[in-house]
Amino acid sequence: MITCRAKDIPPFIVMDVLERAQEMERSGLDVVHLEIGEPDFDTPECIKEAARKAMADGCTHYTHSLGLIELREAVAEDYHRRYGVTVSPGNIIICAGTSPAMLMIFAALLEADDEVIVSNPHYACYPNFIRFFQGRPVFVDVREDDGFQYRPEEIQPRLSDRTRAVFINSPSNPTGTLLSPERMRRIVDLSPLVISDEIYHGLVYGQDQAHSILEFTDRAVVINGFSKLYAMTGWRLGYMIAPDEFIRPLQKIQQNFFISANSVSQWAGLAALREAGPDVERMRATYDERRRFLIRGLRELGFRILVEPTGAFYVLVNARHLHPDSYELAFDILERARVGVTPGIDFGTNAEGYLRFSYATSVDNIAEGLGRLKGYIDARGPDC
Repeated sequence: MITCRAKDIPPFIVMDVLERAQEMERSGLDVVHLEIGEPDFDTPECIKEAARKAMADGCTHYTHSLGLIELREAVAEDYHRRYGVTVSPGNIIICAGTSPAMLMIFAALLEADDEVIVSNPHYACYPNFIRFFQGRPVFVDVREDDGFQYRPEEIQPRLSDRTRAVFINSPSNPTGTLLSPERMRRIVDLSPLVISDEIYHGLVYGQDQAHSILEFTDRAVVINGFSKLYAMTGWRLGYMIAPDEFIRPLQKIQQNFFISANSVSQWAGLAALREAGPDVERMRATYDERRRFLIRGLRELGFRILVEPTGAFYVLVNARHLHPDSYELAFDILERARVGVTPGIDFGTNAEGYLRFSYATSVDNIAEGLGRLKGYIDARGPDC
């Protein structure tokens, strides 16, 4: 018998869009992918070379359950270099990606009916992780005209004696916007613990700067990894930085359910931190070019973008003038225009009527997608 927990978990809709697009491609149709948040760059050569060397040297066995000490030291050095914070390698746990990290921290943090504050919109899977451990996500709406930032004064009334953490994500998926340091400071003052998903750090453009929550408090859990910044999605490598009291419980969860992260990927991650800086800057500059091109193109199609996103590789736009049901709209665009976009409802009720566009693809692909989208909008007529 299948549990209700397994049967009732919502789908990750962007994957439904991607998989339908792939079915169309197998039938011979050409689809422009603006839905998936995966770098189109190959993993930098220095990282692949480190993996080859690790395999050749026989580094293919279990590692320490917390992760290679060399990699944990490198993560600590990276956070000191970027944010000026001091992190002990003993407070770092290397994981098989950020999703296992989230499973582990919520397993350690939540009892039944405990609460976690989550922004609305939010990364699609956050509430599902919380509910899976019988917790309750408590949503706080964030607004487009405010750059989709939390307003701390709106978090305050949602706190209760069951609140265990406030979850932040800056730069954000799906909005691509950043949380200001002033608001981060105020959130720290409100919450017993802040969980900060920092997976898009390093992918910031213009004058904005991403701030780690560790700049403001040590009562925080950082979730980060290598997938986005280093184009290493398939390597499944991430990490957590956590307060002292969480480390041994998290280590035991890792030992029981994951043993350790992939050994070869860990050696590759060490090379990423130590050697891939020029590759990262090249990719970041390219994303910025694509970002500006996509924003300009969307505005020319009649989409309003009140606050330009300056992080990650997403633009979330209000498409209610086309159709109020983002799910129906996204699949209609896919079938009729052969452009994959993500419906806003995947990211919460406050994103219904919006569409998320990813610019983790070439300018040529973006231009083709925008051209097809123009044809789709024109065919709907002036009353769409």
